[in-house]
Amino acid sequence: EMDDEDCERRRMECLDEMSNLEKQFTDLKDQLYKERLSQVDAKLQEVIAGKAPEYLEPLAALQENMQIRTKVAGIYRELCLESVKNKYECEIQASRQHCESEKLLLYDTVQSELEEKIRRLEEDRHSIDITSELWNDELQSRKKRKDPFSPDKKKPVFSLTFPRPYIVYMLQDLDILEDWTTIRKAMATLGPHRVKPEPPVKLEKHLHSARSEEGRLYYDGEWYGRGQTICIDKKDECPTSAIITTINHDEVWFKRPDGSKSKLYISQLQKGKYSIKHSHN
Repeated sequence: EMDDEDCERRRMECLDEMSNLEKQFTDLKDQLYKERLSQVDAKLQEVIAGKAPEYLEPLAALQENMQIRTKVAGIYRELCLESVKNKYECEIQASRQHCESEKLLLYDTVQSELEEKIRRLEEDRHSIDITSELWNDELQSRKKRKDPFSPDKKKPVFSLTFPRPYIVYMLQDLDILEDWTTIRKAMATLGPHRVKPEPPVKLEKHLHSARSEEGRLYYDGEWYGRGQTICIDKKDECPTSAIITTINHDEVWFKRPDGSKSKLYISQLQKGKYSIKHSHN
């Protein structure tokens, strides 16, 4: 058993020991803090200098990733440029093919118009009075070309003041037909012995039946109307799809899928240069 003095002495010793331990702990904690702070400052200086392994390893990984992505972007760029170049060449080729197709169609159209005009002239060749549609077409075209607001221009006439005849060039088709009719009437009044017989004209035989009636087209036993989808076939060419837009007396207008418009003459269908049929697509 301990008396009060011993207890008090013992308690004081314990308190001194605890104070000593707390002081040692505080000193060690301050020392550890300073050492840790110096280590962090040293590591920061290494990072700033670019020598720290913790900084160099992720930096190397980022640079490698950047090189890979740059290489992939370059390959993708080359592929995009090649794709654009191929698309450009395809557009050029398609434009050329479309131009050639329209050129051939225009050539066939002009040829058919001239053949039709020649045929109608040949039909009226042996008649004195011209009553064909060509006469009416020329009259209507002349009326359309005439400007109602401009004064009438008289044709130049022969004048006795000129030392030689004054020839008028660039005659219209109607003027030529009028002169030709006058000549034919004059030759008819001279008698058959004065007129040299002309060989008969061979009319081209129509291979297919085609005609226009009341805004509809009859072709080889079938009727076609506006808004119907047809398939147009020409020899040595791929069939094309089109929609009928207008049917006139001697021509049929249609629209292609690309929006372009063209026309076919009924005489071309009769001669077999083109053939059409209903499209069920």
